[in-house]
Amino acid sequence: MKRLIKDESKCIGCGACVEKCSSAYFKEENEAKSRIRLEKFEDRNWNRLTICTQCGVCVDICPTMAITKDVKGVVKLNKKDCVGCYMCVGFCPEGAMFQHDDYHEPFKCIACGLCVDVCPTGALKIQEF
Repeated sequence: MKRLIKDESKCIGCGACVEKCSSAYFKEENEAKSRIRLEKFEDRNWNRLTICTQCGVCVDICPTMAITKDVKGVVKLNKKDCVGCYMCVGFCPEGAMFQHDDYHEPFKCIACGLCVDVCPTGALKIQEF
């Protein structure tokens, strides 16, 4: 299985991961169009990264079976089969299935590793097990 792992104690809140993700998948730097989210808590000197854990709850809840798990355990969405009901967004226990008004289909992290490549502190890594 393949999974993106976070270590928030190493996150400095630079946002490089968010920028890389939105640029790669949506061709613009827009945090609302990133498959990974960063929330900064400056008063506590802490940052929260929201990423998909590939748990599969969305697979089970999708009424059209547009969401599946591949052989590496990565949860993926087939846009052709998606009806845009956003049940997956509402039922995601991590809050890691996102929607944006510019798109009919929701989106989420697919553990591609692009964010790992740009993280200066090693707060993100791909783990295969």
